[in-house]
Amino acid sequence: MASRRSPRGQLPLAPSNSWKGRTPSCSGLSLTATGQAYPGVDRTTATWDHRAVASHEDYAALFEGRDAPFAFVDLDALWSNAAEMKVRSAGKPVRVASKSVRCRPLLRSILDGDAGYRGVMTFTLGESLWLHEQGFEDLLLAYPTADHDALYRLGRAGGERPPAIMVDSADQLDLADRAAGRDRRPIRVCLELDVSWWTAGGRVKVGAKRSPVRTPERAAALAREVVSRPGFDLMGVMGYEAHIAGVGDRPLGRRAQGRLIELMQRRSAAEIAERRAEVVAAVSTVTPLELVNGGGTGSLHLTSREAAVTELTAGSGFYAPTLFDHYSGFSLSPAAMFALPVVRRPTSSTATLLGGGYIASGAPGRDRLPTPWLPAELELDPREGAGEVQTPVSGPGAAALRVGDHVFMRHAKAGELCERFSSLLLVRGGEIVDEVPTYRGEGCCFL
Repeated sequence: MASRRSPRGQLPLAPSNSWKGRTPSCSGLSLTATGQAYPGVDRTTATWDHRAVASHEDYAALFEGRDAPFAFVDLDALWSNAAEMKVRSAGKPVRVASKSVRCRPLLRSILDGDAGYRGVMTFTLGESLWLHEQGFEDLLLAYPTADHDALYRLGRAGGERPPAIMVDSADQLDLADRAAGRDRRPIRVCLELDVSWWTAGGRVKVGAKRSPVRTPERAAALAREVVSRPGFDLMGVMGYEAHIAGVGDRPLGRRAQGRLIELMQRRSAAEIAERRAEVVAAVSTVTPLELVNGGGTGSLHLTSREAAVTELTAGSGFYAPTLFDHYSGFSLSPAAMFALPVVRRPTSSTATLLGGGYIASGAPGRDRLPTPWLPAELELDPREGAGEVQTPVSGPGAAALRVGDHVFMRHAKAGELCERFSSLLLVRGGEIVDEVPTYRGEGCCFL
């Protein structure tokens, strides 16, 4: 594998377009476009061989002399994952979930690099407005907002298609109406549909606690509420099947549970397809819809079959965190990782790393912990786990580690990794080709 290496003891050759020294574009409430370019993210020169950098030795040589902790994205793996998801989307456009990327240059590269990816699904209205001012278009907020200041600014945003917000109740419309004020442009609104699976005669709910809008009748009633109010335009319907898209059906070492998950997901997908079509038909009698959005990384191959769905959403699949390792319907390549340095050897079978306590959100469990990935045959200490300041690892792979070596880790989730690092090193074809800021590196903290 060819790689750019510096003399031992010196830093690797710096990418010619290092982001450091460039003016951050999101600091506090200062939302100004920068016009900065990051040529390293360009897909046109990607090798498409995501195995080009595959071993601990390869990564160790590539990053030799670079101080850890640091995070990086293997662009060959990222573009391989993008191609895999495009196949499963079966020709339907895929909206990029920004919360799972949290890096503006990579978002731009994904949208510009493949016609199959169109638009952004954001996670806060403040983020929507920031991206809008950076030149991003077709922005759909995935969650309701109670941000009064952002709503006021939304009502005065420029451009032909300002960001759209998500609602599932009249109360949210009331809040938006008060916050945005009278002298405003119309606010574009998308309705969220509950696509959870209700079983046991409707007594047990499987899925995320999101929208209360479940039936065609209730969706149509809310649609009529939106269109009856001056200053609001209804533009779409969205439903996210979290219990399918975000739950793997091949949990490690739990075959029986996996069969139950697979059965639940198959039955739920069939029910969702029927009910979503009925909801879309009911809402369409109130007003024409610009889009019907559904799906996630783990359900693209299922949601894409629904005739009522006009577009899909995916985000985690670009980075391929560990929570997406255990699905029967697809396989992704790990693209985003972080490196921790070995700082001490308390025993011959244990190496202690600096930092590492980057625990994923969600219900607590071992699956939310970061995973030692390279070298192989490492595991976290069951008593200490991943610590705030130190993370012990043990196993056969620890024996050869020396103080100063790097251990490469994977996060359980995708975009949350970017909240811990100000930049991402970009790797392609065995070389470091650029360094780009994360949201954090641009001074942004949206949640």
